Amino acid sequence: MTIRILSAIGDPDAARAVSSLLHQLPDAEPAPAVADSTALLAALARAGAQGAEAPAAAGPAAVEGLPEVVLVHERIGPAPALELIREVALRFPAVGVVLITADAGPALFSAAMDAGARGVVGLPLGYDELAARVQAAAQWAAGVRVHLGAGPEAAPGPAGTLVTVTGAKGGVGTTVTAVHLALAARTAGRSVALVDLDLQSGDVASYLDVQFRRSIVDLAGIQDISVRVLQDAVHAHHTGLGLLLAPEEGERGEEVDDRAARQILGALRARYEVVLVDCGSQMQSANAAAVELADMALLVTTPDVVAVRAAKRQVRLWDRLQIRKAEDTTTVVNRLTRNTEIQPPLVAKATGTQVARTHVPAAFKELQPCVDAGRMQDLDNRSTVKQALGALAAELGLVESPAARQGRGSHRARPTLTGRKRKAIAPGAAPGTGTAEGAAGAAAGPADRAGARPGGRFAGRRGPAATGGAGPFDAAGPYEEG
Repeated sequence: MTIRILSAIGDPDAARAVSSLLHQLPDAEPAPAVADSTALLAALARAGAQGAEAPAAAGPAAVEGLPEVVLVHERIGPAPALELIREVALRFPAVGVVLITADAGPALFSAAMDAGARGVVGLPLGYDELAARVQAAAQWAAGVRVHLGAGPEAAPGPAGTLVTVTGAKGGVGTTVTAVHLALAARTAGRSVALVDLDLQSGDVASYLDVQFRRSIVDLAGIQDISVRVLQDAVHAHHTGLGLLLAPEEGERGEEVDDRAARQILGALRARYEVVLVDCGSQMQSANAAAVELADMALLVTTPDVVAVRAAKRQVRLWDRLQIRKAEDTTTVVNRLTRNTEIQPPLVAKATGTQVARTHVPAAFKELQPCVDAGRMQDLDNRSTVKQALGALAAELGLVESPAARQGRGSHRARPTLTGRKRKAIAPGAAPGTGTAEGAAGAAAGPADRAGARPGGRFAGRRGPAATGGAGPFDAAGPYEEG
């Protein structure tokens, strides 16, 4: 969002200093400063009259042509600064006004807020403080313009998609899931931030082989997080991910409370298209706030009794604390095999949550070399785990669906439960068989053509597969492997 800024500063030296700082702000479009209160009101009136010609203009004054932010110096004259702020707020309510003053004490701050200012910047000017006040005023002005019906151009600043990944218990694959969802979204060309909110035992840095100095704790005590402060705390990984990591000293995680978490995630969403948050498996105030704010909350579990019970406890905890309802939570089943007794429908019934259609197969041998090397980004593209997590990212809308890119896939392209490719059905094979040996179990003729011998490994098999019905080795069934 481009931020149009109009300054009302009578002192030429102060006007040059302010203009120099404003030109450093990202997406800022500062106009030449006006010298007095009369010129400011006249300039705003002209801008409103020009915007009135737009069909979408509405409100007490047309807002299309108005700047988002007006800076008023305390010595503007001839009208007192507070009177001028009150006049601007009354006549142009969709403009955010910021007062520049040498006396930034509580009394003047309260008087400026009563007059209608959206912020106060102290002298001498600093880049970080000025940037924070201008951006906050611009976002407020954009929100007001939406309610006034000023059209899509006046929508609030960028708001990225926030996705949290929480483990039902430790060791279910929470961090691996979060890392690969972030990598998939980044590969699709989206700007992505990966946040480690497992504050006491976060492992994102270990999985991506990162040596870091700063962490999320460095942002916890900052009231207004500017762009420059955020850039200093976020590690730019060579994959293109922006990493905001957990502290190396786990005890420092207590410094990040729910207020700090909300502020930090809000700042990240204003800069990145996708914000992935690894919340770990221990519920604290910071990751509870993240789950509450999330557009999508994922709960990772494995298909065993202990993990499913832990997932059920987690969902009930969120519901009791009014953090998130079960029906608004998506459960991801990790390490699923065709022989697992607990299947996804049972997980959905036990937890009361939605279960993602994409399930992640059990294939730790594929992951182990990358885990041991701390280079999860180097996982082979042929890995069934990586393919499944890529499909999960497409299901969640973090990347474009493969079906949308390539059209509907063939039988060979469709994933199976374990992520392995299905074998193609040979031309002329009997229905219900996927291989020559399977055909031998279904009918003698096809078996002879395939070269199967009596007494082969399927010769003694009985049951539906031997009679041509659907069975565990039926190629058309959901569990056929190659």
